[in-house]
Amino acid sequence: MPLAPVQHAAPLVPVQPGIPAVASVVLPDGRVVTGYAISPVQPEPLAAKPAAVSRTAVNVALGGVGFLAVCGGLLLLTSFIAALTAFITQLITLAAVVFGGWIAVQIFSAGGHRGGTTVNIRKAVIKRNHFHS
Repeated sequence: MPLAPVQHAAPLVPVQPGIPAVASVVLPDGRVVTGYAISPVQPEPLAAKPAAVSRTAVNVALGGVGFLAVCGGLLLLTSFIAALTAFITQLITLAAVVFGGWIAVQIFSAGGHRGGTTVNIRKAVIKRNHFHS
């Protein structure tokens, strides 16, 4: 059963400071809705958008980073080549010392056992002459 619309004015309520006023709204079907008036929420102002960075500045910065990377790589490559050269030099020096030591041992070792037959020609001649005489 529909209700008959009631047309009456909302009573005025004295407004005290700090307390919001009460408002009444009459709906099309006759109902009265009473409540506090709500002011619409204002969106916060947008923060200032940061200025766009120019393409030139980005390119210069990236070029600088690339240049530093290349310089660092060349420095590492140079250090690696120097270390490799020092390592090879030490290997050659070690081989020369070992080989030279082996030769020195062969020269200065006891002369009687060199792996061959040694013939003393003077003694052989003397024995031969003595034997035949």
